[in-house]
Amino acid sequence: MNAAVNAPRATDARDRPARLRVGVVGAGRVGPALAAALSLAGHRPVAVSGVSDASRRRAEALLPGVPLVAPDEVLARADLVLLTVPDDALAGLVVGLAETGAVRQGQLVAHCSGRWGTAVLDPALRAGGLPLALHPVMTFTGTPVDVQRLAGCSFGVTAPAELRLAAEALVIEMGGEPEWIDESARPLYHAALALGANHLVTLVAQSLELLRAAGVAAPDRMLGPLLGAALDNALRSGDAALTGPVARGDAGTVAAHVAELRAHAPHALAGYLAMARTTADRALDHGLLKPELAEALLGVLAQGGTEGPAGAGGAGADGGQR
Repeated sequence: MNAAVNAPRATDARDRPARLRVGVVGAGRVGPALAAALSLAGHRPVAVSGVSDASRRRAEALLPGVPLVAPDEVLARADLVLLTVPDDALAGLVVGLAETGAVRQGQLVAHCSGRWGTAVLDPALRAGGLPLALHPVMTFTGTPVDVQRLAGCSFGVTAPAELRLAAEALVIEMGGEPEWIDESARPLYHAALALGANHLVTLVAQSLELLRAAGVAAPDRMLGPLLGAALDNALRSGDAALTGPVARGDAGTVAAHVAELRAHAPHALAGYLAMARTTADRALDHGLLKPELAEALLGVLAQGGTEGPAGAGGAGADGGQR
């Protein structure tokens, strides 16, 4: 890595001095936090672009004193450019920057999208840029706490072989742990993360909502220990951590759940049925759900609770092991 900007070949990046001038194109929740982390490692944020009032406030909070300029000016000032725009906007941005001559020979051009590898940066590569894909596996708030959360955070890293060490070094300097992801595996990698993290937020929010509807005064306090234990158990044991009425084959309890959701929270029913079917399949595959109990349970799920065993016998605390 290097503050010099006229390296004739991609491999010259390894000969660069350690300190870089850092620019951010897209002051969303991610870019300013990464630049702030690089600043703590001795690099120097020099420019940031942002359009909305919220993005400008984030930039001012996380990168005080760093000027807000147009994207092409960010590239003119920086040795390392972080492209932190929405996934669907990234390809068009790269094409535009390359076609207007904003990308310089030997300039490190990194995006932080989980979906894309380095192929999306090919226009920048043809213009002489050095492409990196550095995706932090973390949810961001747009506040200074994000910088602290990068400590120990995994990054999905994709880069040409000659830039691998440079990419991994940048991640380590931000406090992260680099994890190499092949270009062809990026979409599957990103789908896995979205399935776990994004859908988890939806599930928790729905659970909080239903507990409030059931009269629970502090649903967050009720769910906190349960969800914390479930997450810990799942990370340690995978499918062996499955508990609850679906894994036990309590068809009557599941039918009661479905009836209650249909009556009081129909918007949550489709998600409950889909997750219950998936849970039942995994519990069957791992020998947790007895085949003789599975038929009635799957019948309830297939019918959406309109028929099947009635009653709520056998229900315990959500997720309770019995």
